[in-house]
Amino acid sequence: MKFNDLEIENWKDSDINTDSLWLIKERDKSGKHENIYHGNFIPQIPNQLIRRYTKKDETVFEPFMGSGTTLFECEKLGRKYIGFDINSKIVNYVRQKVSAGQNFFIRECNSLDAELVNSNFSEAFEKLSVKSSQFVLLHPPYLDIVKFTENENDLSQIGNLKEFIGKFRIVCENSLKFLDKYRYFAIVVGDVYKNGEVLPLAFYCMDMVKRYFAVKLKGIIVKNIEGNRGKIIQIKI
Repeated sequence: MKFNDLEIENWKDSDINTDSLWLIKERDKSGKHENIYHGNFIPQIPNQLIRRYTKKDETVFEPFMGSGTTLFECEKLGRKYIGFDINSKIVNYVRQKVSAGQNFFIRECNSLDAELVNSNFSEAFEKLSVKSSQFVLLHPPYLDIVKFTENENDLSQIGNLKEFIGKFRIVCENSLKFLDKYRYFAIVVGDVYKNGEVLPLAFYCMDMVKRYFAVKLKGIIVKNIEGNRGKIIQIKI
């Protein structure tokens, strides 16, 4: 099945990155994008994923909306958007940056609460005249490295890896049931450094998804922003 508007025959001539390593010169600061939120990701990531895995007028869903990076890319690319976030302040910030009547639905929502997620989706579907989403983008906090709110249901309040993975599994359950069958979703997450060692959070998340959901892993992508300072990792045996 074809899940995008790309001319597959001429994919080599497009700017869609098919490599497993994305080398990005710098953050896209055009349009509504602002680097004001600690934890937002660079716009080039959702831009690539949206164009690769959706068609125009299809619906993208995010259970961790953040500062609206994906929403602004959906606006630019002509996709509908549903976004939830537990942080009321950032939801209000994003709401002020978008125009009323556009093809989006954003709401303060605890994505761990299945009943609340279901209720908000019902409203979103009614507003956008859709029955499901065609792509889900999950960009959770990296454990408690940055605490975004004081809400106990905020995943950024969790410092224990096992507990975090358990809660993230619930978010996936509440989100992926609204994804059309055979469509794609992506997890964007970084590793963390705690107690003197690197915790490969991305791999723990992928392992959980493979264990509990009937999905196929289609790719692992590492991104590098040129000019960013990297860490030297020392392995002690």
